[in-house]
Amino acid sequence: QAQLVESGGGLVQAGGSLRLSCAGSGSIFSRNAMGWYRQAPGKQRELVATITIGGNTNYADSVKGRFTISRDNAKNTLYLQMNSLKPEDTAVYYCAASSPFTIMVLNAVRYWGQGTQVTVSS
Repeated sequence: QAQLVESGGGLVQAGGSLRLSCAGSGSIFSRNAMGWYRQAPGKQRELVATITIGGNTNYADSVKGRFTISRDNAKNTLYLQMNSLKPEDTAVYYCAASSPFTIMVLNAVRYWGQGTQVTVSS
């Protein structure tokens, strides 16, 4: 049974916006830091943003000022608001959950969603 389920991906023109959502089970959401990773074709999966249970955030330099990560602990839902999208943002975006000590370590992330495709056309 899927424990993290992403939604909200799609096709958008450069400069546009999308909001990704990730619904998680309560037991996972309430105990873990959360994050978004992405993987473009032929490239390694990379960290996009993370957020702790208390709301502290961290962003990759490539998305700072354009993307905003947030979480609604009451709804067990993680969000990624993506503005000013660029073609290089095209990737499969994955929701992740793990301890605060491992959420930024790719090979140590404990829980993954199935991914949602984001395509930005030029």
